[in-house]
Amino acid sequence: MCGESETVRPIFLFITLLAVILPTDASPQIKLSRNGVCHALTGPMQSPYYDRVKRYQAFASLEACLNAGGRLPKELQPNSSHRESVPSLSKADAYSRKHFGHGWDDEDGDCQNTRHEILIRRSTVTPVLNENGCRAVHGRWISPFTGNVLSNAQEVDIDHVVPLKWAWDHGARKWTRDKREQFANDPVNLIAVERSLNRQKGASGPTQWLPPKNQCQYVARFVRVLHIYDLPVGSSLKALKLRCSAMN
Repeated sequence: MCGESETVRPIFLFITLLAVILPTDASPQIKLSRNGVCHALTGPMQSPYYDRVKRYQAFASLEACLNAGGRLPKELQPNSSHRESVPSLSKADAYSRKHFGHGWDDEDGDCQNTRHEILIRRSTVTPVLNENGCRAVHGRWISPFTGNVLSNAQEVDIDHVVPLKWAWDHGARKWTRDKREQFANDPVNLIAVERSLNRQKGASGPTQWLPPKNQCQYVARFVRVLHIYDLPVGSSLKALKLRCSAMN
């Protein structure tokens, strides 16, 4: 009996020590403080005050916290002097989707337009097509916005990383129609994501909207497309990219 007690005692002490050292649960990604500020643990919007906030409501994403009525710390709020300047356009120069072609293109004439070619190409399993083979119906798509697995094509949007209206406002209105149509159908600028998040994003750039996850990868992709098409990278977007670079 004594031998058994001596064996059990160190095991018990080890388990007790683990309970003291290891946290019972992971720190929340986002803390909504009692004064209504969203503090992020990581990411380009990482809050310098995260560790100081002791009383909070936890959120899984910054977007969810902001949607609940929270706001960013002052240091991270878009400053009016750093916002991307958008020139005022005349009514004749106003954005219209038709400036980028009439919907998704089917350049090779195989009945699969750009949307469905992207769905077919990006599915991690062989997708199920409709009877005539022109449309993807089911597949397996991993959203870069959330990491969620999507299987129903009707719930998937093909997002323009750089929105068409954003591009128009920042210089695409001076392009030829052919270049704008190429831009609208370029796979480099297209990702398969949740329909709800794509609608939430709208025509916003990264300084106004970021996905719940993979924010720095999204910023890098956005800037990459701007470089490819010689669109301007404004000061606030440069600052956001630098924040991401500093985290790597």
